Amino acid sequence: MNEFIQGLIMGLAYSAPIGMQNLFVINTAIGSTRRRALFTAAAVICFDVALILSCFFGAGAVMQRFEGLRMAVLLAGSLIVIWLGAGLLREKVSGAQAENIPPLPGWKVISTAFVVTWLNPQALIDGTLMLGAFRAALAPSGAASFITGAVCASALWFTVLSLTVSALGSRISDRVLRIINLVCGLVMTVYGVKLLWSFLGAAGIGL
Repeated sequence: MNEFIQGLIMGLAYSAPIGMQNLFVINTAIGSTRRRALFTAAAVICFDVALILSCFFGAGAVMQRFEGLRMAVLLAGSLIVIWLGAGLLREKVSGAQAENIPPLPGWKVISTAFVVTWLNPQALIDGTLMLGAFRAALAPSGAASFITGAVCASALWFTVLSLTVSALGSRISDRVLRIINLVCGLVMTVYGVKLLWSFLGAAGIGL
């Protein structure tokens, strides 16, 4: 598969599951104008892209120097991706959860976007392991295309999410949220298995 498309699909699967960033975007979009919803999405996208690039290139640069670490991250990352995907397939999400994050006016949106992205330990761990694992599995020539796809996925997802929620408001049902998680869980599980297969191949373990 083309590395850009692969990065785009994986990026969507990584960004779309309901979490702190998405609840913040959803909550703001429900109670705000379209302009404010897009402003919120843009703030989240900026911090999310910075996190994606840091996880991908930071981990990748280290793993290029240490083969043992590359193999360890590839194995751990594949298992983490499978585990996250399986968790999304089991998880039930209620739209009422969006009420847990109060809408923020003006400049406070930017600081909150930073908090829900960079001060979220789970996002940092998952991002480093997941994107680091893909960096370890990719050929150097395909890394730029892959990460470009992942960055585009972040921009696409949060923009579409804010516009959709702004248009539909509170009519978004729990069933729609559940479908999002099911699709993303399936994609992440499949890619996790693909990463595990790459690890087995690199380790010379035949099945």
